[in-house]
Amino acid sequence: MGITFRTAGCALLSSMLLTGCGSGDKPDKHVEYAVQGAYSAAISPSARFAALGSFNHGGSLWNIQQHERLYNWNHKAGDYSIIAASAFSPDELYAATANQQDLVLWNLSNGQPEGFWSSPAEILGMDLSANGDYALLGLADHTAVYFDVKNGGVMQTFRHDARVKAVDLSGDALLALTGSDAYNATLWDVQGNKVLHSIKFGNVVDTVALSPNNQLAFSSGSLDRAVIWSTQTGETLHTLSDNRDLFGKRLSFLSARFSPDSSQLLTGSASGSVQLWDAASGDLLRSWEIHRRDPYGPTSTGAYALGFGEGTYYALGSNGILNELK
Repeated sequence: MGITFRTAGCALLSSMLLTGCGSGDKPDKHVEYAVQGAYSAAISPSARFAALGSFNHGGSLWNIQQHERLYNWNHKAGDYSIIAASAFSPDELYAATANQQDLVLWNLSNGQPEGFWSSPAEILGMDLSANGDYALLGLADHTAVYFDVKNGGVMQTFRHDARVKAVDLSGDALLALTGSDAYNATLWDVQGNKVLHSIKFGNVVDTVALSPNNQLAFSSGSLDRAVIWSTQTGETLHTLSDNRDLFGKRLSFLSARFSPDSSQLLTGSASGSVQLWDAASGDLLRSWEIHRRDPYGPTSTGAYALGFGEGTYYALGSNGILNELK
């Protein structure tokens, strides 16, 4: 799953959890991947790779461990594509990048394209299935589609009441989680094309995530609630942010990812804070502030993509900087 055209703005999490902007530990290390910032970013499941849609050189694939740019990924020769979304397959064999209308499937072993398709509508969000066979696309035409990336064609269409900007696909591609501008987070049975559960929020739902064991889901509304809930019952298990602070302000999450064993959850905000949660209890375990180019400037740095590494957490910011968090 990857971030898509999010607006970063500083907001406060409930005072019962965090003190707001400026709180949290600093990165152990930060490395510049894009000089002028990024439109979008994604980190692979094992945090080996990062895909970046930057302002100054279009799309690219990076080796996170060596902080090395491996390939330039643009949709047209001699042109810098505006990459609106990117995603990795769970097995890290393929990645996909999308501008607002086109989708390209890339082979991670050699960096070469293996498919180029036009989307039915403007692409706002994307996730990829194992072996890069299918993509879940969130679209501006009030649908999410399950798309055959290798052969072309829409396999399923999930209809909504508004634009769909947040999507996540389970590792076995049996469940799809969508977030729409109609204030709903919806869990779908992919093969049966039916709604399993739906949760209503007080604003547009801009971030969703499924746990690897398919038992938990995370959904958050812009400046609204952020919850961990059960995919089996649809019941809200933990509310991670609410409006109980003195000023009634809430945090806008731009990214979220469960750990490989589903026991922890990383979240990243528009103001550049990153939180580590215990998924079973909902307790806050750690928090960080990712690196800003100008620590005293007015521009916030959103946390576009998150990753779990070996003893290290990763966050890729809207300013094009990769942060190592320990």
